Amino acid sequence: MPDASRRPPTAPSTAPSAPSIPSRQALLMLVALTSGFALSSAFRTVAAILAAPLQADFALSPQALGLFAATFHFTFGAMQLFMGIGIDLYGVRRTILVAFPLCITGAILSALAPGFGLLIVGQALIGVGCAPAFLVCTVFIARHFAPQRFAAMSGMAMALGTLGMLFTGTPLAWLVQLWSWRAGFWVLALLAALAWLWMWRAVHEPGPGPAHDAPRESVGEAVRRFAALFLLPHTWGIVALGSVSYAALISLRGLWLGPMLIARHGFSLVQSGNVALALSVVALLGPMLFGRMDPGPATRRRWIMACTLLLALPFVAMALLHAAWLDVACMLLVGALSGFIVLQYADVRAAYPAALTGRAMAVFTMAMFLGVAAMQWFTGLVASLAPGLGLDPFVAVMGCIAALLVLGAGAFRLVPGPPPLADRGRTGL
Repeated sequence: MPDASRRPPTAPSTAPSAPSIPSRQALLMLVALTSGFALSSAFRTVAAILAAPLQADFALSPQALGLFAATFHFTFGAMQLFMGIGIDLYGVRRTILVAFPLCITGAILSALAPGFGLLIVGQALIGVGCAPAFLVCTVFIARHFAPQRFAAMSGMAMALGTLGMLFTGTPLAWLVQLWSWRAGFWVLALLAALAWLWMWRAVHEPGPGPAHDAPRESVGEAVRRFAALFLLPHTWGIVALGSVSYAALISLRGLWLGPMLIARHGFSLVQSGNVALALSVVALLGPMLFGRMDPGPATRRRWIMACTLLLALPFVAMALLHAAWLDVACMLLVGALSGFIVLQYADVRAAYPAALTGRAMAVFTMAMFLGVAAMQWFTGLVASLAPGLGLDPFVAVMGCIAALLVLGAGAFRLVPGPPPLADRGRTGL
């Protein structure tokens, strides 16, 4: 077994930078970084409002609509490994500043797209450009804030990032109704450019100190060490649950909310936008609340599993009960309960030795967004097949999401948990 003491920092390293950043300055940098995450949140939830006009313009089936929503999340998730390596080799600032212009380019291409094919290409570029948006926040927090503040600071970053979803509620619905869905992409492209300028101006990490003078690992070594995480059994439980918890929220808020309210209850586009806005406000508060309520490592995993099962209940209610007020109430409840996802990030940080924390965060984030892509694509397929089986498409979709949450919670419970802290240095990774 190789001598772990001779190994270079793993990707992305979460060891504190030298010299350290003053806390006030670090907080201002974190807020600037969350502007990129806010735009990422906006882009990943546009489909809920743009679904109806896109279907009208391009004659999209539910399956094609699911592909449109999933493309962002697939490229976003697939790029997490490489963005994690980029953060380690080149730093938070360089990684986000190099990647984020692709997001702006994709938004412009989407606004100009004459057909569905180029619209999908635009979504793929947006996903790649936004890929480091939340990872840079979590790695920055792990590097520059005390470990006991990780859950609270992550909750704050998630809440600030959720502000982006406020735009894709009533404001986007109003914009689309007044002009067109293309105007929505133009405005998002402008906002993304402003966010890039803010990050370029505000984010400056300290240069490497003596602790970072060891030779950097190669890209191939970094990839192999990312893959080695999957040799640890508890990684699979974390990935299984991570792939469905956030996916449930974004599949509802980012895809099915508008179509269901319009088709099932006759809501207008702006009325659906109002519900999306209210859900976004609730989802903004959830991470801060759960970050403050973090019970600590002794009982955190039981909390996570219980919250996942509770999250499945409103989806069951939306599948079985069709009252408009109840559907809206369940949507808001989903937004509130989804705040527990911040506890999953804290669990990942506690489940691995400090040297593995950064790449573990990247693997978890990759699982989350590949899970969103898979759930949005799969529920689009379910919605397309449901009428042929005599089922209401939204009953099938909501029931499917509830079942996936239960399966994820079961996998999280059955797969062995992380070893005691004293044993984690024996992984050989």
